[in-house]
Amino acid sequence: MDSCSTKFYRVDGYDSRETLESYFSNKEEMIFGDDSLKFPVENLFRTFNEGFIKGDLLIDVSGGSIIHHLYSASGCFKQICVLKCADKCIMELNRWIHKHTGAFDWSHTFLHIKALEGKSDLFQGEDITLKTAIADIKKCDFEKENLTDPEVLPLADCVITVWLLDLISKDQDDYRKNFRKIVKLLKPKGNLIIIGLLNTTYMMVGQEKIHVFKYDENFVKQVLNNEGFVIDCWASQKRSPVSDRIDYDAVLYITAHGNI
Repeated sequence: MDSCSTKFYRVDGYDSRETLESYFSNKEEMIFGDDSLKFPVENLFRTFNEGFIKGDLLIDVSGGSIIHHLYSASGCFKQICVLKCADKCIMELNRWIHKHTGAFDWSHTFLHIKALEGKSDLFQGEDITLKTAIADIKKCDFEKENLTDPEVLPLADCVITVWLLDLISKDQDDYRKNFRKIVKLLKPKGNLIIIGLLNTTYMMVGQEKIHVFKYDENFVKQVLNNEGFVIDCWASQKRSPVSDRIDYDAVLYITAHGNI
Protein backbone atom coordinates (compact mmCIF):
# COMPACT_ATOMS: atom_id res chain seq x y z
CA MET A 1 0.00 0.00 0.00
CA ASP A 2 2.81 2.43 0.81
CA SER A 3 4.08 2.25 -2.76
CA CYS A 4 0.84 3.75 -4.09
CA SER A 5 0.52 7.51 -4.42
CA THR A 6 -2.68 8.63 -2.71
CA LYS A 7 -5.30 10.25 -4.93
CA PHE A 8 -7.90 12.79 -3.86
CA TYR A 9 -11.49 12.09 -4.90
CA ARG A 10 -12.47 15.70 -5.50
CA VAL A 11 -9.51 16.27 -7.83
CA ASP A 12 -8.74 12.87 -9.34
CA GLY A 13 -12.09 11.08 -9.02
CA TYR A 14 -12.16 7.29 -8.94
CA ASP A 15 -13.58 4.41 -10.92
CA SER A 16 -17.20 4.48 -9.78
CA ARG A 17 -18.00 1.05 -11.23
CA GLU A 18 -14.97 -0.55 -9.59
CA THR A 19 -16.10 0.98 -6.27
CA LEU A 20 -19.55 -0.56 -6.66
CA GLU A 21 -18.10 -3.98 -7.46
CA SER A 22 -15.58 -3.87 -4.61
CA TYR A 23 -17.72 -2.47 -1.79
CA PHE A 24 -21.41 -2.81 -2.69
CA SER A 25 -21.90 -5.83 -4.95
CA ASN A 26 -23.32 -9.28 -4.25
CA LYS A 27 -20.16 -11.03 -5.40
CA GLU A 28 -18.93 -13.86 -3.21
CA GLU A 29 -15.54 -12.18 -2.76
CA MET A 30 -17.13 -8.86 -1.72
CA ILE A 31 -16.69 -9.06 2.06
CA PHE A 32 -17.95 -5.61 3.09
CA GLY A 33 -21.68 -6.29 2.74
CA ASP A 34 -22.58 -6.26 6.44
CA ASP A 35 -20.97 -2.85 6.91
CA SER A 36 -21.52 -1.09 3.58
CA LEU A 37 -24.98 -2.47 2.75
CA LYS A 38 -26.87 -4.19 5.57
CA PHE A 39 -26.04 -1.84 8.45
CA PRO A 40 -27.01 1.37 6.59
CA VAL A 41 -30.05 -0.17 4.88
CA GLU A 42 -31.47 -1.60 8.12
CA ASN A 43 -30.99 1.68 9.98
CA LEU A 44 -32.56 3.66 7.15
CA PHE A 45 -35.47 1.22 7.01
CA ARG A 46 -36.17 1.82 10.71
CA THR A 47 -35.75 5.59 10.36
CA PHE A 48 -38.19 6.01 7.48
CA ASN A 49 -40.65 3.45 8.85
CA GLU A 50 -41.06 5.62 11.94
CA GLY A 51 -42.72 8.18 9.69
CA PHE A 52 -41.20 11.34 11.18
CA ILE A 53 -38.85 12.07 8.27
CA LYS A 54 -40.84 12.79 5.14
CA GLY A 55 -41.80 15.65 2.85
CA ASP A 56 -41.68 17.02 -0.67
CA LEU A 57 -37.96 16.90 -1.45
CA LEU A 58 -34.99 14.77 -0.43
CA ILE A 59 -31.54 15.78 -1.67
CA ASP A 60 -28.85 13.11 -1.76
CA VAL A 61 -25.20 14.21 -1.81
CA SER A 62 -23.17 10.99 -1.64
CA GLY A 63 -19.95 9.49 -2.95
CA GLY A 64 -19.74 7.33 -6.06
CA SER A 65 -22.81 5.92 -7.81
CA ILE A 66 -24.53 4.30 -4.83
CA ILE A 67 -28.33 4.26 -4.48
CA HIS A 68 -28.98 1.55 -1.86
CA HIS A 69 -29.49 4.20 0.84
CA LEU A 70 -32.42 5.70 -1.09
CA TYR A 71 -34.74 2.69 -1.33
CA SER A 72 -36.50 3.18 2.01
CA ALA A 73 -36.63 6.95 1.53
CA SER A 74 -38.33 6.78 -1.86
CA GLY A 75 -41.80 6.22 -0.41
CA CYS A 76 -41.50 9.17 2.01
CA PHE A 77 -40.77 12.01 -0.42
CA LYS A 78 -42.46 13.27 -3.55
CA GLN A 79 -39.11 13.83 -5.25
CA ILE A 80 -35.47 12.91 -4.82
CA CYS A 81 -32.70 15.05 -6.30
CA VAL A 82 -29.29 13.37 -6.55
CA LEU A 83 -26.12 15.47 -6.65
CA LYS A 84 -22.84 13.99 -7.91
CA CYS A 85 -19.34 15.43 -8.10
CA ALA A 86 -18.30 13.42 -11.17
CA ASP A 87 -19.78 12.96 -14.64
CA LYS A 88 -18.90 9.24 -14.57
CA CYS A 89 -21.08 8.77 -11.50
CA ILE A 90 -23.98 10.48 -13.26
CA MET A 91 -23.50 8.24 -16.30
CA GLU A 92 -23.47 5.13 -14.08
CA LEU A 93 -26.69 6.17 -12.36
CA ASN A 94 -28.44 6.97 -15.64
CA ARG A 95 -27.44 3.55 -16.93
CA TRP A 96 -29.22 1.98 -13.96
CA ILE A 97 -32.31 4.22 -14.14
CA HIS A 98 -32.84 3.56 -17.84
CA LYS A 99 -32.02 -0.18 -17.61
CA HIS A 100 -29.18 0.09 -20.10
CA THR A 101 -26.96 -2.87 -20.84
CA GLY A 102 -24.28 -3.29 -18.20
CA ALA A 103 -26.14 -1.38 -15.48
CA PHE A 104 -25.10 -2.31 -11.94
CA ASP A 105 -27.40 -4.88 -10.34
CA TRP A 106 -28.85 -3.65 -7.04
CA SER A 107 -31.37 -6.51 -6.70
CA HIS A 108 -29.58 -7.96 -3.64
CA THR A 109 -30.21 -4.72 -1.76
CA PHE A 110 -33.81 -4.49 -2.92
CA LEU A 111 -34.37 -8.10 -1.85
CA HIS A 112 -33.02 -7.34 1.61
CA ILE A 113 -35.40 -4.41 2.02
CA LYS A 114 -38.35 -6.48 0.82
CA ALA A 115 -37.39 -9.10 3.43
CA LEU A 116 -37.35 -6.41 6.13
CA GLU A 117 -40.85 -5.46 5.00
CA GLY A 118 -41.92 -9.10 5.09
CA LYS A 119 -42.61 -9.00 1.35
CA SER A 120 -39.71 -10.98 -0.12
CA ASP A 121 -42.14 -13.27 -1.93
CA LEU A 122 -43.39 -10.28 -3.94
CA PHE A 123 -40.01 -9.41 -5.43
CA GLN A 124 -40.16 -9.37 -9.23
CA GLY A 125 -36.82 -7.80 -10.06
CA GLU A 126 -38.15 -4.26 -10.30
CA ASP A 127 -37.40 -1.13 -8.27
CA ILE A 128 -39.79 1.26 -9.97
CA THR A 129 -40.63 3.32 -6.87
CA LEU A 130 -37.10 4.61 -6.44
CA LYS A 131 -36.47 5.17 -10.14
CA THR A 132 -39.69 7.17 -10.37
CA ALA A 133 -38.88 9.19 -7.24
CA ILE A 134 -35.51 10.33 -8.58
CA ALA A 135 -36.61 13.49 -10.37
CA ASP A 136 -33.16 14.72 -11.31
CA ILE A 137 -29.44 13.94 -11.18
CA LYS A 138 -27.25 17.03 -11.18
CA LYS A 139 -23.56 17.86 -11.13
CA CYS A 140 -22.30 19.61 -7.98
CA ASP A 141 -19.08 21.48 -7.32
CA PHE A 142 -17.67 21.88 -3.81
CA GLU A 143 -15.36 24.63 -5.01
CA LYS A 144 -18.46 26.83 -5.16
CA GLU A 145 -20.49 28.15 -2.23
CA ASN A 146 -23.71 27.15 -4.00
CA LEU A 147 -23.05 23.54 -5.00
CA THR A 148 -25.22 23.73 -8.12
CA ASP A 149 -24.30 27.27 -9.19
CA PRO A 150 -25.76 28.98 -11.17
CA GLU A 151 -28.91 26.97 -10.44
CA VAL A 152 -30.45 27.43 -7.00
CA LEU A 153 -32.26 24.34 -5.77
CA PRO A 154 -35.38 24.49 -3.60
CA LEU A 155 -34.54 23.74 0.02
CA ALA A 156 -34.96 20.11 1.01
CA ASP A 157 -36.97 18.57 3.84
CA CYS A 158 -34.13 16.08 4.26
CA VAL A 159 -30.55 15.81 3.07
CA ILE A 160 -28.67 12.51 3.12
CA THR A 161 -24.95 12.12 2.59
CA VAL A 162 -23.04 8.84 2.47
CA TRP A 163 -19.22 8.68 2.51
CA LEU A 164 -18.85 11.93 0.59
CA LEU A 165 -17.65 14.16 3.43
CA ASP A 166 -15.06 11.48 4.22
CA LEU A 167 -13.80 11.46 0.63
CA ILE A 168 -13.75 15.17 -0.23
CA SER A 169 -12.39 16.61 3.03
CA LYS A 170 -8.65 17.06 3.52
CA ASP A 171 -8.73 18.03 7.19
CA GLN A 172 -11.06 19.19 9.99
CA ASP A 173 -11.51 22.71 8.62
CA ASP A 174 -12.27 21.33 5.18
CA TYR A 175 -14.85 18.92 6.63
CA ARG A 176 -16.60 21.78 8.44
CA LYS A 177 -16.60 23.90 5.29
CA ASN A 178 -18.00 21.08 3.15
CA PHE A 179 -20.57 20.24 5.84
CA ARG A 180 -21.86 23.83 5.81
CA LYS A 181 -22.27 23.74 2.03
CA ILE A 182 -24.30 20.53 2.25
CA VAL A 183 -26.62 21.74 5.00
CA LYS A 184 -27.30 24.96 3.08
CA LEU A 185 -29.48 22.72 0.91
CA LEU A 186 -31.70 22.01 3.91
CA LYS A 187 -34.79 23.83 5.18
CA PRO A 188 -34.58 25.33 8.68
CA LYS A 189 -35.21 22.53 11.19
CA GLY A 190 -34.92 20.02 8.33
CA ASN A 191 -33.56 16.50 8.77
CA LEU A 192 -30.00 15.41 8.04
CA ILE A 193 -28.76 11.83 7.65
CA ILE A 194 -25.04 11.06 7.62
CA ILE A 195 -23.41 7.70 6.95
CA GLY A 196 -19.64 7.64 7.30
CA LEU A 197 -16.57 5.67 8.27
CA LEU A 198 -14.68 6.24 11.51
CA ASN A 199 -10.89 6.51 11.71
CA THR A 200 -10.26 5.87 8.02
CA THR A 201 -7.23 7.13 6.07
CA TYR A 202 -7.55 5.38 2.69
CA MET A 203 -9.58 3.06 0.49
CA MET A 204 -8.39 1.08 -2.49
CA VAL A 205 -10.33 1.33 -5.75
CA GLY A 206 -8.73 -1.15 -8.09
CA GLN A 207 -5.02 -0.37 -7.81
CA GLU A 208 -5.61 3.25 -6.82
CA LYS A 209 -5.26 4.42 -3.22
CA ILE A 210 -7.89 7.07 -2.40
CA HIS A 211 -7.53 9.55 0.46
CA VAL A 212 -10.16 9.37 3.22
CA PHE A 213 -10.32 11.99 5.98
CA LYS A 214 -9.75 10.48 9.43
CA TYR A 215 -12.11 11.55 12.22
CA ASP A 216 -13.67 10.14 15.38
CA GLU A 217 -17.11 10.28 17.00
CA ASN A 218 -16.31 13.31 19.15
CA PHE A 219 -15.35 15.37 16.11
CA VAL A 220 -18.64 14.67 14.30
CA LYS A 221 -20.69 15.41 17.41
CA GLN A 222 -18.84 18.71 17.78
CA VAL A 223 -19.51 19.68 14.15
CA LEU A 224 -23.23 18.90 14.45
CA ASN A 225 -23.56 20.79 17.71
CA ASN A 226 -21.64 23.83 16.46
CA GLU A 227 -23.76 24.03 13.32
CA GLY A 228 -27.03 23.95 15.29
CA PHE A 229 -28.11 20.32 14.86
CA VAL A 230 -29.72 18.06 17.44
CA ILE A 231 -28.84 14.37 17.13
CA ASP A 232 -31.90 12.11 17.02
CA CYS A 233 -30.23 8.78 16.32
CA TRP A 234 -26.62 7.70 16.69
CA ALA A 235 -25.53 4.17 15.76
CA SER A 236 -22.20 2.61 14.92
CA GLN A 237 -21.04 -0.86 13.97
CA LYS A 238 -17.50 -2.04 14.50
CA ARG A 239 -15.69 -3.24 11.42
CA SER A 240 -16.21 -6.94 10.69
CA PRO A 241 -14.27 -7.77 7.49
CA VAL A 242 -10.53 -8.44 7.53
CA SER A 243 -8.97 -6.68 4.54
CA ASP A 244 -6.25 -4.16 3.71
CA ARG A 245 -8.43 -2.62 0.99
CA ILE A 246 -9.69 0.00 3.43
CA ASP A 247 -8.73 0.83 7.02
CA TYR A 248 -11.91 2.06 8.77
CA ASP A 249 -12.69 1.09 12.39
CA ALA A 250 -16.48 1.36 12.29
CA VAL A 251 -19.49 2.47 10.24
CA LEU A 252 -21.42 5.46 11.58
CA TYR A 253 -25.12 6.25 11.12
CA ILE A 254 -26.58 9.57 12.28
CA THR A 255 -29.93 11.28 11.98
CA ALA A 256 -30.25 14.88 13.19
CA HIS A 257 -32.47 17.91 12.76
CA GLY A 258 -31.74 21.59 12.57
CA ASN A 259 -32.46 23.59 15.70
CA ILE A 260 -31.86 27.08 14.38
